[in-house]
Amino acid sequence: MWEEPCISGGQGSGAVFFSGCPLRCVYCQNHPISNGQNGVLITEERLAQIFLELQEKGAANINLVTPTHYTPQILRALKKARAMGLRLPVVYNCGGYEKTQTLKMLEGTVDIYLTDFKYMETETARKYSRAPDYPDVAKAALREMVRQQGTPQFGRDGMMKRGVIVRHLLLPGHLKEAKAVVSYVYGTYLDQVYLSLMNQYTPFAHVPFPELRRKVTKREYGRLVDYAIALGVENAFIQEGETAKESFIPAFDGEGLPPAPA
Repeated sequence: MWEEPCISGGQGSGAVFFSGCPLRCVYCQNHPISNGQNGVLITEERLAQIFLELQEKGAANINLVTPTHYTPQILRALKKARAMGLRLPVVYNCGGYEKTQTLKMLEGTVDIYLTDFKYMETETARKYSRAPDYPDVAKAALREMVRQQGTPQFGRDGMMKRGVIVRHLLLPGHLKEAKAVVSYVYGTYLDQVYLSLMNQYTPFAHVPFPELRRKVTKREYGRLVDYAIALGVENAFIQEGETAKESFIPAFDGEGLPPAPA
């Protein structure tokens, strides 16, 4: 229920979290699984069944969270699930650090790209995610996503059926860079993409950088939202309240993963 309104709706998004991640962000909210040391081993056949089970539970879509490094297996599982009656839109929920070759494999299968755009500065990307090439990679990836999806499409219920949503998590003390991200995305794609500006950064004790050991202030976030409005951004989602205090982080307890009965 914690995604953007046009993804979660009233029934919720069918999130499938994949263990591991192409990035190593020091502040990762999903660090219990993103380091690849935690998870449940399943087959492609079981993954296809999980997609169908989510459909039966009434999920609005299939939401693939951090799926990049399992792309071939996911594509095969989706093909199996489609053959067995899967009809839901597929959301590719990623960190933005994607090869265009990978994205081209997904054309015609993924309906919605829900992607991060974390950094515009090489040094910030190197320091916090060990990926100094992140800005260039993310720009090329976003270009390919927009090429595939074109103008966003919605159903009568307000749910996105096709399109691109670009998320940016405001980091404490990084308002200038956040503005640069908004300026680039909106200046390049205008209303072809939806922006999602997030204030939910949650500091963890293990983060090695003192500047990241606090929450984003209301003033910082308000200035980012005001900047987006001043640019002319209309297609955007914002967060209200103390989201860093709420439980936006799943338990990662293996729910839905026991093997299907024989």
